[in-house]
Amino acid sequence: MSYLFSSDFKFRTWRRLWIALAESEKELGLPITDAQIAELRAHAESINYDDAERREREIRHDVMSHIYAYGLQAPSAKGIIHLGATSAFVTDNTDILQMAAALQIVRRRIVNLMAKLREFAWQWRGTPALAFTHFQPAQLTTVGKRATLWLHDLLLDYREIEFRESQLALLGVKGATGTQASFLSLFEGDETKVHTLEHLVAAKVGLRRSYPVSGQTYSRKVDSQVVNALSGFAQSASKFAYDMRLLQHLHEIEEPFEEKQVGSSAMAYKRNPMRAERIDGLARHLIINALNPAMTAATQWFERTLDDSANRRIAIPEAFLAADAIALIYDNIVGGIVVHEEVIAADVARELPFMMTENLMMEGVRGGGDRQVLHERVRIHSQAAADALKGGARTNDLFDRIAADPLFGIDRAAIDRIARPEDYTGLSKQQTERFLEEDVDPILEHERAEIRAEVGEVRV
Repeated sequence: MSYLFSSDFKFRTWRRLWIALAESEKELGLPITDAQIAELRAHAESINYDDAERREREIRHDVMSHIYAYGLQAPSAKGIIHLGATSAFVTDNTDILQMAAALQIVRRRIVNLMAKLREFAWQWRGTPALAFTHFQPAQLTTVGKRATLWLHDLLLDYREIEFRESQLALLGVKGATGTQASFLSLFEGDETKVHTLEHLVAAKVGLRRSYPVSGQTYSRKVDSQVVNALSGFAQSASKFAYDMRLLQHLHEIEEPFEEKQVGSSAMAYKRNPMRAERIDGLARHLIINALNPAMTAATQWFERTLDDSANRRIAIPEAFLAADAIALIYDNIVGGIVVHEEVIAADVARELPFMMTENLMMEGVRGGGDRQVLHERVRIHSQAAADALKGGARTNDLFDRIAADPLFGIDRAAIDRIARPEDYTGLSKQQTERFLEEDVDPILEHERAEIRAEVGEVRV
């Protein structure tokens, strides 16, 4: 990802585009020779940066400086480099090619995350765990079912990234204000050749099509839509990371912690969730950064203005680099996630009696009790049991309190028979299995070639 947004990739792509333009113009009859094309090709990769930088300090124009530098290396072709084009021909088309390749990387990262989370969710699909609303114990779910919530967000991101990737097109060869007037003049009014030129250039650089209309630049709304898709992934990753930080606080599930890793400079015993915290920090940056392309799209003037340029050179690369870093850290966590089953079971055992009170009340009614009376008794016993836990009791004694209350007519053995956590997880296991098999597996099968075994590396 870093290389895609490097100066070297950008300027090599400019030369690819200039070669594609010259070849296409030659094929359509303009007086460009094979020798000129060969000379351009001979220097496609060996960019004379010193010449370009020296020229740019003089004329303050990056595209013209690189045309000049290219012409020094290919003197016979100097006169036909950039023929009929304006700066946006190389700058905007390169931006699209960068984003197309970068979206492929992000899609591949998401696919690998989905594959790892799929295995995790399947492995733990039937393990009861506390489900929370307002971060208060509410009902039971399963460890695997919770993982499907993270996975479903990624599935939505995958579809959005795939769609944005499919919609990208080149600016093409549109000229100074998007009218293609310069190219129409080059081809002496032959509209067909102008259209063919655009198709030829697109094919030579690997995209299927160009946008049908534009000003000097392609619509900046494209940038906004792409970065919003990356922001969506950041939102998903951030939600996962916040959940992980809360679960690590509960000691139920933890991110990887290496043998010699240090959690704190002062508190050597600590195991801080630094990976998840880093995801949340980077995600915040990316989510906020999505406002940059949005404001750029909203403030364009007619066929082109230039206040977008400096902003885009920062906002778009940073969005992709942040998304890539988030994905790598996410992958590292999921590849080494630690589940503490005993802690999860103990937390379930502590809260299950409260969650079973409706069932226990119904058992009492079946034995002849009054529902309203039993409801009040449940309230009293539940509050007493909760107060005991808050006062330091090691276990929840609500079952004992209800078994000792003659109004319920239920003994402790009967309560124990219906106190099986797996009976209170609803359809968590079945939902998990159905979602993985019907929604996730077809994507993973389609993307099989993109799935890698390695775990993303975290560099501190």
